[in-house]
Amino acid sequence: MISDGRVSFHMKTLSFVRDEKKGRVTVACAEGPVSVSTKCAYCRHCRGVVVGKRVAPSPQAEALDKIRQGKGSDENLMNAAMMFNTLVRDGNAISCDDDADAGYLALY
Repeated sequence: MISDGRVSFHMKTLSFVRDEKKGRVTVACAEGPVSVSTKCAYCRHCRGVVVGKRVAPSPQAEALDKIRQGKGSDENLMNAAMMFNTLVRDGNAISCDDDADAGYLALY
């Protein structure tokens, strides 16, 4: 915590490790190398994909928030997963808030 009472959030940047032969993208998670598409995409710690110098927010988290508010649908969640994969294709890292090194924590 910062002295004026504000909470300080530090994000880890987990660089992509691409395996072009297998078509896989992994990152070094607290629990070891994990698939970005099957683990990070559905992890509560994922804050987004680093594309260039900016962080694109996690589409799944945004879609899930809308569903919880009654403003979204399951179709939106599926579209968010496809958008996440597009961001991964263009990106170079995951922004992760797992400062305690707890590892994967299911989004839903």
